[in-house]
Amino acid sequence: MSNESMMCDLETGVCGVSDEEEMQVINLKQEEKKITLYYATDPICSHCWALEPVLNRFIEEYGHYFNVETKMGGLLASWEGFSDGANGISKPADVAGHWREVGEHSRMPIDGSVWLENPIQSSYPPSRVFKVIERMYPGKEQAFLRVARETVFAMNRNIGEDDVLIELVNGLGLNGKEIVASAAQQSAQDLLEEDFEMTARLGVRGFPSIIIVNKEQQGIKVVGARPLETYVQALQQILGEVPKPKKIATLSNKIKEGHLLFSREIEVLYDVEKDRVESFVQSELEEGTYQVRHILNEMAVQRV
Repeated sequence: MSNESMMCDLETGVCGVSDEEEMQVINLKQEEKKITLYYATDPICSHCWALEPVLNRFIEEYGHYFNVETKMGGLLASWEGFSDGANGISKPADVAGHWREVGEHSRMPIDGSVWLENPIQSSYPPSRVFKVIERMYPGKEQAFLRVARETVFAMNRNIGEDDVLIELVNGLGLNGKEIVASAAQQSAQDLLEEDFEMTARLGVRGFPSIIIVNKEQQGIKVVGARPLETYVQALQQILGEVPKPKKIATLSNKIKEGHLLFSREIEVLYDVEKDRVESFVQSELEEGTYQVRHILNEMAVQRV
């Protein structure tokens, strides 16, 4: 019998020889996280959808250093008087081409024809639903934001409509009708206005914006969808030391989150080349536990 220490790794699920020291001094005192990562975003922000793979990996690897607070930014109050001259957008139909360009560049699937067929009139309704869920069912709001984005970008559905929002909230195991009704109340708009005030204080002028703030209320703002290294460098500057990444959850654990995982997300999360994603999925997941879909020419994996 070998004297080598054997263990099953809690994060990877792999059992084998332990690489940890035989005896270790530990400190069970819970250290309060002193750093906050503010994520200023909007449910219909295409560049936020493009950032999803990198941001998810950053939080997965370095989230033990900070608390995440997602703030709604109010990208589209209405089309009355709206104008985005920098992108040539003044009416709904102008958005379709812009979205397709973002999708082609990022490889996060974006259809965009919703702006031609059934245009979204405001991003406030899904933003208010996010705030209501955040208040009533803390922890569920991120799942809502994710499925809302899948629905509008990849599935080409109008997430400004009540019936779509009710369906999405029901899919989370919550009472969609009740929550969407609550989101139509002034109290929900008040919650949204609090986010707008916070993003203004943080100096946010566009989305996505990531602001990493320390306990002295000094921060670093990163605007736009940037490479992973940019966010790691910002965290390092705030910490004053090189942050140490933790292990990324296995693919079998990641798909338990329930939402779609697109090819680009798997590539970024696990450092897999595009042409190896399919074989990687087959090697990591048990047959019959997942399904593969192809959406807008991109592969997507989901738990069954």
